[in-house]
Amino acid sequence: MTADNVGTVPPGPRRSVELDSDEALRLLGSVSLGRIVFTRQALPTVRPVNHVLDDGDIVIRTHEGAALTSRTRQAGAPGVVVAYEADTIDPHTHLGWSVVVTGYAHPVTDPEELAHYQGLLQPWVNETMDHAVRIRPDLITGVRLTTAEEPGSA
Repeated sequence: MTADNVGTVPPGPRRSVELDSDEALRLLGSVSLGRIVFTRQALPTVRPVNHVLDDGDIVIRTHEGAALTSRTRQAGAPGVVVAYEADTIDPHTHLGWSVVVTGYAHPVTDPEELAHYQGLLQPWVNETMDHAVRIRPDLITGVRLTTAEEPGSA
C-alpha cells in the first residue's frame, strides 16, 4: 500500500489474517528493515537493523562493541534466543502485514561467509560493521491486516 492510493481504501474495521510460514518469510524477505529483540542485562532490548534473508535464515551485520555481538559470542551452541520482527503497515489505511520470527542467533565466524554478507548487506549507519549474526528461525508467525470485507488471503 503506497501513499498514492491512501484515499482509495475507506476507513473502517480491519481484520487480522494469519499467514503461513512460507508467506511470512517471503514477506520478510521483501523488506530490508526489521527489529531484533534480545536480552541485555536481564531486560528485553530492541534494535532496528537492516537484514538479508539467506536460505531461510535472517542475517544482520553488527559491530565489535554491539551488545548483540557480545551476547552471541558468549552463548555457545545453539546460540542466543531472539525475536525478529519486520512489517509494512500503511499508517493511513492501517493495511499491511507483520512477521515475527523467533529462533537462535549466533555469530557468523567463517571468513568466506562473513565476506559474502559484507558484500551482500550494506549497513545503513556510518559505522564499521565487521561482524554478522545469523538467526535460524524456529517459529515463524505473521498476520496480514485486511479490510473487514476482504477474503482471507487478500
